[in-house]
Amino acid sequence: MSPVLRTALAALIGATLSLPAMAADGNDSHGRKKGDPNEVVCEKQEVLGSRLAAKRVCKTRSEWAEQRRIDRALVDRSQTGSCQRNAGC
Repeated sequence: MSPVLRTALAALIGATLSLPAMAADGNDSHGRKKGDPNEVVCEKQEVLGSRLAAKRVCKTRSEWAEQRRIDRALVDRSQTGSCQRNAGC
């Protein structure tokens, strides 16, 4: 088996094993309902300018949803709006 194939297979197996088991009754492993807006969820985010550094950011599900909405609106505005000289953009 080639080293590239072995590495790809190991990554696939690792990703599969790291996925949480889904509960059949709609609750997670802690007994909370899935999608609870007050549940705190943490994400690892890469630090810009570094290949290795990462920081852990924790917010509630509702805060993450609001952040995604704000980010999407900013992208939409920058893609659809035209910036003209002396227009204050």
